[in-house]
Amino acid sequence: MMVRVLLFAQAAEAIGQPSLEMELGSEATVADFRRVLGERFPQLESALPNYFVAVNHDYATDDRPLHVGDEIGVIPPVGGG
Repeated sequence: MMVRVLLFAQAAEAIGQPSLEMELGSEATVADFRRVLGERFPQLESALPNYFVAVNHDYATDDRPLHVGDEIGVIPPVGGG
């Protein structure tokens, strides 16, 4: 299945682009997405467990199933004080 990926802040900087299309298996979950993204972009792999993932504008847990055409946001944690 094809999904659209939006990358924010350090995630976009790490791969040099703010968005991309990604092919996933037909029964993929957010956990599968994280794995495939880390394999495709090894520079993100160690940080991915700390990033938030949103599916169609809603924060998602790793067990959430994905569907054709979903929009997935990859959001690094925000620090501040």
